[in-house]
Amino acid sequence: MGGTWGLELRLRVLEAVTDSTLRDLDQGKLFEVLLRRVRDLFEVDTATILLVDPGGEQLVVRATSGLREEVFQGVRVPVGAGFAGRVALLREAVYVDHVDESTVTSPLLWERGLRVLLGVPMVIQGDLIGVLHVGSATTRRFTDGEVELLQLVADRLAMAAHMHRSHSERAAAAMLQESLLPGHLPIAEGWEMAARYVPGAESGVGGDWYDVFVLPGRRIGVVMGDVVGNGLPAAIVMGRLRSALRAYALEFPDPTYVLGKLDRKAGHFEAHSMATVAYAVIDLATHRMDLALAGHLPPLLAVPGQDACFVDVPVGPPIGYNLAVTGRRGASTDVPPGALIALYTDGLVERRDVDLDDQLEKLRRVVSPMPPEAACVRIMATMVGDQPAGDDVALVTALHSPVSHPPV
Repeated sequence: MGGTWGLELRLRVLEAVTDSTLRDLDQGKLFEVLLRRVRDLFEVDTATILLVDPGGEQLVVRATSGLREEVFQGVRVPVGAGFAGRVALLREAVYVDHVDESTVTSPLLWERGLRVLLGVPMVIQGDLIGVLHVGSATTRRFTDGEVELLQLVADRLAMAAHMHRSHSERAAAAMLQESLLPGHLPIAEGWEMAARYVPGAESGVGGDWYDVFVLPGRRIGVVMGDVVGNGLPAAIVMGRLRSALRAYALEFPDPTYVLGKLDRKAGHFEAHSMATVAYAVIDLATHRMDLALAGHLPPLLAVPGQDACFVDVPVGPPIGYNLAVTGRRGASTDVPPGALIALYTDGLVERRDVDLDDQLEKLRRVVSPMPPEAACVRIMATMVGDQPAGDDVALVTALHSPVSHPPV
């Protein structure tokens, strides 16, 4: 690409990718417009965008111009395989001058009669987003200048795809989180409960969750969990662990056994995930609480006439990676009438440049026997106040009422 034509192409490509009207388009329309312009500007027969799937192992055709069948048929290419896979693996431009089963994985490309292909990676902030490639049914070479300009287009597409994915994942994570938190807390004889959940100001919605449910035998299950990570991946793992724990809780009365089963499930099906979990079972007849901790901070117990204290219970390894190979241990404690229990995630107490022990002591001092809603208000006002927490905050308070109420 040289001379007047090279300069003209450069100006036209720059104009195409900086067009301010593109900012108002959704991802699908943006891809359509830019691919059509790429075909015209580079005088090619096809232009295709493949995006990396959530697992990072495959490229999925998301948009094309000149080869719609690839989208309709859901063409997928493993990273490292074939033409597009090589572009993704190498993260550099790749050119092939013959298109057949030896160079590409999709037969649609050679069936279309393409003779040459040029592909460039879509990368942003060091992360591979996908691949942009163009194809021509006539034999031709692409100059270094054309490769550079196609890469410029790919960078613009990568930015758009990254922003769309980020917005979509945040919205999906928020919807998933909201759908999985209890719509209302159970009303049990002699017990009142309240809860809070606030997504982190810095991390957004993550994998924190709480759960309260009625169990057979006049028992109440209370769960507090925190999946390592944030965003949609953490929220998805959170949903799976929540559902599995509920299922195990129906089958096994011992919290230590429930967490052991959950650990085995996570180690097998969520091999690259980790979570801390506190699981308590309150017996309404005996007023005792059985509790097991998997890497989670201990709950607080405030008994009338006494200072609040952290429940003395062994803290086992987190859920995931089958860390509890020697089994899990728990504890049992009385919850007399008038006593308040508070379970929470670490987002309530962890702050940058603040000692965790100091924060835990601050929390301990603020917890006292009172109605659970008032306790949530007081705890959140003291521990969060007017400064947004960097991480998710989940909190459940449960009061063994001094005066029993009839069950609903």
